Amino acid sequence: MTVAALAVLAVGTYLMRLVPLMAHDRMSLSARTIRLVELGAVALLVALTATGTWFEGDAFAGWARPAAVLVAGVAAWKRLPFIVVVLLAAGTAAGLRLVGVP
Repeated sequence: MTVAALAVLAVGTYLMRLVPLMAHDRMSLSARTIRLVELGAVALLVALTATGTWFEGDAFAGWARPAAVLVAGVAAWKRLPFIVVVLLAAGTAAGLRLVGVP
């Protein structure tokens, strides 16, 4: 059963990526539809970031993780190199946990 489910998901993913390439010239979307798809992608990323920041499973993740995400957000906003953003966030979380902040 698991192999069949994985095969179906693999084929579905492949088709989801192939169909837009094949239908690009035959089909056009309105500017409003394109804008809604873009906003949907942004909303999905915000939701994933929020749940990953604040929750671990079904419990609160503690204050170190949101603080690290905040530091990373500010560093990215300041357009620091990606590796610096990651190191600042990891250092913030590690430092706060070292001093006892959950």
